[in-house]
Amino acid sequence: MTTRIALAQINLTVGDFTGNIATIVAAAREAHAHGARIFVAPELALSGYPPEDLLLRPAFYAQSAAALVQLADALAPLQGLHVVVGHPHRAAPAGVGVGVAMDSSPDADPNTNANRPIERGMPPAGTFNAAALLLDGKVVGNYFKEELPNTEVFDEKRYFESGTKPLVFQVDGVNYGVVICEDVWHARAAERAKQAGAQVLLIPNGSPYHLGKGDVRVEILRDRIRECGLPMIYVNMVGAQDELIFDGGSFVLDSVGTVMMQMAHFEEKVGLIDFVGDVPQPAEMVAAQSLEAQAYAALVVGVRDYIGKNGFPGVLIGLSGGVDSALVLAVACDALGPEKVRAVMMPSRYTADISEIDARDMAQRVGVRYDEIAIAPMFDAFRGALAQEFAGLPEDATEENIQARIRGTLLMALSNKRGAIVLTTGNKSEMAVGYCTLYGDMAGGFAVLKDIAKTLVYRLCHYRNQAESFATRDIIPERILTRAPSAELRENQTDQDSLPPYEVLDAIMQRFMEEDQSIGEIIAAGYAAEDVRRVTRLIKINEYKRRQAPIGIRVTHRAFGRDWRYPITSKFNEMP
Repeated sequence: MTTRIALAQINLTVGDFTGNIATIVAAAREAHAHGARIFVAPELALSGYPPEDLLLRPAFYAQSAAALVQLADALAPLQGLHVVVGHPHRAAPAGVGVGVAMDSSPDADPNTNANRPIERGMPPAGTFNAAALLLDGKVVGNYFKEELPNTEVFDEKRYFESGTKPLVFQVDGVNYGVVICEDVWHARAAERAKQAGAQVLLIPNGSPYHLGKGDVRVEILRDRIRECGLPMIYVNMVGAQDELIFDGGSFVLDSVGTVMMQMAHFEEKVGLIDFVGDVPQPAEMVAAQSLEAQAYAALVVGVRDYIGKNGFPGVLIGLSGGVDSALVLAVACDALGPEKVRAVMMPSRYTADISEIDARDMAQRVGVRYDEIAIAPMFDAFRGALAQEFAGLPEDATEENIQARIRGTLLMALSNKRGAIVLTTGNKSEMAVGYCTLYGDMAGGFAVLKDIAKTLVYRLCHYRNQAESFATRDIIPERILTRAPSAELRENQTDQDSLPPYEVLDAIMQRFMEEDQSIGEIIAAGYAAEDVRRVTRLIKINEYKRRQAPIGIRVTHRAFGRDWRYPITSKFNEMP
């Protein structure tokens, strides 16, 4: 017998129970209309993922429980559709109980720890990362996630207890087992499902993106398949939540690990695949994206969802005529449309004529509103006000930073007046070594390039200019990509006056910050000891700046912020 299964690669919002119900129901109706018998939504789809410390509030669980009932009622007309949907679950207080009618019941008695007081460092009593099985208007089963990740951006042990029992249900004579996300990165949950009779595994996911993550997921599932021999249906959410990007990329593997279905990355869609018994049939196959295409799409999704989900009317960008602001402008226009983007050029006496020309040129190419506000009069006013205090002292970075802070003040004033949010333009390389100004170019609400190294900035600009998938190409003037990068805060300044070449800086940063290599290991890899010591020292001493930076889009497996938790005050000194 043939059974059609729907993979709901959908975009949810944390805490928007009403909106998430509507999204899930619309996708389920589409799936049902196309003959689906099973519908799999992502991890914690009902509440959005990750809810973070909302999971410490009883009211959040109460609304989630009510929303689950509402969702079941809304899906009742879709007779015969088995819906697997993720939700946060809290056990009922003693004496209340929950109704679950499944042969494979969920975790132990939900009343066991219901009255346990919340202890510091312990999750609330009886709380689980759950996946409910809904059928014909009823909640007929629940699975509780067993493996709780507590690395990188994850801290689920702060919020949840682990489940211990499988959930298996039958459709058209085939037994389907449910495991959730991290469960499939380990052997135990899949093995338990198989022992309970599962012939196919359904895997709802909230798996954040980083460069190359899609290939990693496939290989991890192949490891599980080698152990248990079960076909696997991997359903991942799409969209952005604060700094995290969810890329979708849902897929299906058969019992020997062959990819039978591959959905697009960064696109919201309901995918359909047919199973004959427990054997998946060939379905949609989307070609792999280049690393540059992935990263650019992640930036577009990150900007689109942060601006849209938070209700900002548009964005402001300080356009300098340099490569970083050019890339941010391109991303913003692709994410929001030029009508929601405003570029402001703020030239000083040190701004090169070609910077102004290139900034105007790009603004015209993408069709955004463009304005110029000269900062020289304001800079002179600051110098005059500080003349007595600075008498007899040489000019240094202080005067440079004043210019950056004037620009930041102007952008924030426009933001306050118009309601648009300022997108900062600093990249990961600059943030790593502190080549940025507090309350200056760091002023803003969202850091688009916060996890994009300078060398990748150039690659993404070339990609955007050349990619055939865009209706307009060559939107970034070539001179922006070929001239030496400069902050233009003093005469004849270039970035390399103060920093090693970006190819060297980025490589050292990646090895030290992303891969946790020691200083000795980096030097042994062939990098000059002076450069290594300098870059790693700058990374250490500029933590105080990064803590004050706006959040930004995460695209690597280790970004500054949630992944990187280094103390500001520290005497630790690592030397080879």
